[in-house]
Amino acid sequence: MSQVPSWRSTAAWRLAYKRHMRHSAIRNLALAALTICLAGVDAMPAAADTWVFDKQSTEIRFSWDYLGISRRSGRFTEMEGALEFTPTEPEAGMIELSIRSNSLLTGTREFDDLLKSPDFFAVAGNPRITFRSTGITKTGERTGTVAGEVTILGVTKPVTLTTTWNFTGEHPLAASNPTYQGKWVSGFSATTKVLRSDFGMKRGIPLISDEVNIDIEAVFLRKD
Repeated sequence: MSQVPSWRSTAAWRLAYKRHMRHSAIRNLALAALTICLAGVDAMPAAADTWVFDKQSTEIRFSWDYLGISRRSGRFTEMEGALEFTPTEPEAGMIELSIRSNSLLTGTREFDDLLKSPDFFAVAGNPRITFRSTGITKTGERTGTVAGEVTILGVTKPVTLTTTWNFTGEHPLAASNPTYQGKWVSGFSATTKVLRSDFGMKRGIPLISDEVNIDIEAVFLRKD
């Protein structure tokens, strides 16, 4: 009785084996590519949301020492700008702000006119005060510093805002007022100090202090 040839020695087996190995290689290559893609997705930062100022709820206030007997204050009422921010990666954000200098109010018309004059903000030739962030550093769970550049009277100087993140989420009034349903807001408090003489505003120093405190209560609406 003749010996039956081994299956492993036949041409059919060799062809099947080659097909198996080729399919395995393709499958392994696809798995490797998928793994690389998924790793890349995990490494990518979350895309920041864009937020715009809620002008009715935002306050930009400034105060100074007056004759050593009290502190006086004023505010700007008109601003625009945008914030790029996501709570999970705050340091990847940025902010731009433009303030209309003629929107200055102190509560005293005569003093408003003085501050808008060429001796101070010279609003006729300098209609905007601007700020642009250059870096954000997280200092705590809800605190950080925002470094940037402020331009007043055409002069640009570095400034750092000490900032607290107050809130991000659906508007707190959404539960009681349908108008706010689906509207997301973020709120921040920020403070800094500047020397007005750095921008050429030297009148009245030292009776009117050179150092000016700036306090910002900013509310933003998420841009859909």
